[in-house]
This record gives sequence, structure tokens and C-alpha cells, in this order.
Amino acid sequence: MRLVVPLQGVAQGRGGLLLGSLIPCALFYFLQLYLKRRRSPSDPSPPSSSSSNQPGMTRHSSLSNLLSRGPLRISSLATSIAKPDDSPYYMGLDRASGDPYHRIANPDGVIQLGLSENRLCFDLIEKWTSENLRDWVMGREGGDLSISGIATYQPSDGTMKLKMAMAGFMSRVIGRDVSYEPSQMVLTAGVTPAIETLCFCLADHGNAFLVPTPYYPSFDRDMKWRTGVELIPVHCRSKDNFVLSISALDQAFNQTRKRETKIRGILLSNPANPVGNLLSRKMLEALLKFAEEKNIHIVSDEIFAGSIYGEKEFVSIAEIVGSEDFDKNRVHIVYGLSKDLFLPGVRVGMIYSFNENVLAAARKLTRFSSVSAPTQRLLVSMLSDTRFIVEYIQTNKKRIRDMRDLFVAGLEELGIKCTDSRSSLYCWADMRNLIPTYGEKGELELWEKLLNVGKINLTPGSACHCIEPGWFRCCFTTLDKDDVRVVMGRIRKVVGSHTSCG
Repeated sequence: MRLVVPLQGVAQGRGGLLLGSLIPCALFYFLQLYLKRRRSPSDPSPPSSSSSNQPGMTRHSSLSNLLSRGPLRISSLATSIAKPDDSPYYMGLDRASGDPYHRIANPDGVIQLGLSENRLCFDLIEKWTSENLRDWVMGREGGDLSISGIATYQPSDGTMKLKMAMAGFMSRVIGRDVSYEPSQMVLTAGVTPAIETLCFCLADHGNAFLVPTPYYPSFDRDMKWRTGVELIPVHCRSKDNFVLSISALDQAFNQTRKRETKIRGILLSNPANPVGNLLSRKMLEALLKFAEEKNIHIVSDEIFAGSIYGEKEFVSIAEIVGSEDFDKNRVHIVYGLSKDLFLPGVRVGMIYSFNENVLAAARKLTRFSSVSAPTQRLLVSMLSDTRFIVEYIQTNKKRIRDMRDLFVAGLEELGIKCTDSRSSLYCWADMRNLIPTYGEKGELELWEKLLNVGKINLTPGSACHCIEPGWFRCCFTTLDKDDVRVVMGRIRKVVGSHTSCG
């Protein structure tokens, strides 16, 4: 009381405001001074800017703890994805993109034959774009510029206008009065997310898909990275022109089941990538019966359906299930515009399914891979131009056929033969007589020599899980006629002319 009462009186008198503020501050200061003097000598001193340079000073404990924690961790999934690519497919692509061949600017660069890209009709795309830019921006009806259809939210699975345009384009590509229902389409930003989305919809982590070999190397990324599914190779052989057989499929199915791995479906490439052959109507019917018997799905990748330039007809699995009494719910098709219409940078793919549950799930998953609104407006305008589409399809097929004939003839002069195929943007070349030793090691030695000495990037069969070493995929639609002569000269430089293998 002796302390409190006098202070209260002072605070209430003249100058009380000033003293009422100073006295508590002074008491707090003296209390801090008293506690500081009572502190144990063993207590560490506060760190100073010069403490790190003074001998005998102890480091701050938090810094020591920080150093002992090690590097900052990321997820195991990200760690596995971030590892350098060890597949010759990706190594070759990286090498070619880092030192690309150009007839004038870089004549000693790497010629890219490992990328399935069609540049033969780029002039037609460029011409259409320049002539229709105004219609694309403002709409074919003209009028004032409006961005309401571009800047606002659009359905993540694609607008109905684009789905209708895609259905018309696909019907024109397939022919034979095959029709597609726009409501059964889900649009994605490329075929890669379309295939991955189907994996999420059809399989759980650890489940498997049967895939005929040789198959597209990127399936190992596209289907496995995030979904955790397995791919089971179904080996096809050269004596059968690498055509799938039901017996090989059944054998792979049974062997996988013995490992207690659940098989959820079959992934088909039709036309086949990298071989280029086609599945016959009879084989498609047998595959549908097999899928019904095993109660599994079928995913048919038909991205090269419009790049057929031979006498054999292309049969879509959609045509089979539409005309025969098969269970449609297990059939799913993927397609895109990167090959048949040379628009890989536009990034437009599609899931076509007869299964309503799959469609419902896929529509929600497209939130992560939707096509941009400006892209959709551009494609609606382009795909709706019937005159342009008809001219493009006809011209494209002729140019692919002519380039294929020129390229294959050049290989034959070097004693290198290719499988008999008349579809897609590549040929499947037999270089078994050119590898130094029979086996994957010998195949990769030839691949490295072609890449490092010949400056040509091909895709070796081992990257496609081909069971027979010595086969290579050669993509020829990135070339022009003068480039073909350069390619053949570089191959001759590396391996010489092996007429004996013909």
C-alpha cells in the first residue's frame, strides 16, 4: 500500500500524465536490470554480427539444427519424375532439339527422324489461317468484336460447338457413314491427358493394361507416371508383320493374373505406332469378344486414322460396336488433331466413350486439362470449313504417300527394307543386318553411331519394347525431298551400302 497509494496521488495531481507514464517505465527498466544481473554466467550471449568471427563462440542452436536437417525434401513421385531420362527415345529427341538441322543455318545439325510430326501440309494450314484470321476473332457472321466467348468461363470438357465440329471431322476422316455423337465426347488439352484420364477412370493404382508391342515409347510416361498403373507388353513378331494375335494376348493375360495383378483393359494403337499396320475388322471383332470374356475394357488410340494412304481400309472400333451386338460400355476411343491436321501445338485431344460413368468422371477430370476458349473458337471455324477440310485430307494423304515412297526407296538402295504399311507418318525399318552384335546392346550401338556420327536421330525398337533387336522407327514427314538425299548420304556414311540384306 505504501507504494501504490503515493503513486496514485501523484498521478492524479499536476503533471500526473507525465509521471504516470514515466514511473511504470522506470520500474520495468530496473526490473530488467535486476534480472540481467541475476542471470547465470553459463547462459549463452545474444548473437551479434561479429560472433561468427570470434573464436570460442558457440553457434546459435537453431542454425545447428538447420544444418543437421539435410536438404529440403520433395515428394517421391516428383523425385522419380525429375530424374534424367534414360530412354534413347527421349535422349535422341533432346539431342536433336538442342542441335537441329537446317539446310542453311545449321547444315551439320542433327536431322530429326524420331518425332512423329507432319509438316508436309503446313502451307495449307498457314494459308487458311491468314485468310480466316478475321473470321476466327470476330466470328463468321462478322459484327463487332466480342470476347464474351473467350474471356468468360467455358465448359471444361469442351464447348458443344467444337464437339459437333470434331464429330463432323472424324466422320469425314473415317468415311463409310460412320457417325459420332457429340454428347459422348470429352475434349482435353491433347491426347496425352485423354489417355491418362481414361487410366484414372478405368484402373486403380497397381492395376494393369495389356499393350501390344512394339508400342509408342511415351505410353510409359503418359499412362504410368501419375496413375500408378502397369503396362504389360504383349509381344508381336516380325514373322507376323508385328500383327497382334489373340493367343499372345491370352498368354500375357494369364501370366499377369498369376502374379495377382488385376488387368483392367487393353490399349490398342490403330493404326499401329511404330509399325504402321492396321487392325482388320475380323481382329477387332475377336478383340471385343476377348474383352467381354475377360470382363475388361478396350482403349483404342486412333490418332493416325486420317493418315491412311494405301489400299487397305481403316476400320474404327466405333464402327464395329455400332453395327454388331457387342457391349459398348467397355469401348473407349482417343483421338486428336496433332497428326491428321498437323496442329500439335494447339493441344486438342478427345475421349469418345459409350460408358456414361466414364464420361461423367472424365468431364470432371478435364478441370486439369481443359482446352482454352480461343483455341476452341479457332478450331470451330477451321473444322466447319468443309471445302478446306476436304482439300486438306486429300492433299495430305498424297503428300505422305509420295514422301513415304521416296524415303523407303532410298533405304532400299542401302539394303534396308521396311514393313509393308501404308499408314501413319513413319516407316518401321529392318536394320538387323547392320547391328554389330545381335541384341539390345548392338542395337543401341548402331543408334548411338547414327546419332553421334551420322547426326540422325531414329527411334530404336528397344525404346518401343520390341522383342527383336535391330528395328528402328523413321519419321519422314518432317523432311522435304532435298532432306531425304541428305539423310541417305549420312546413313551410307555410317553403315555403308548393305545390299546383301535385301
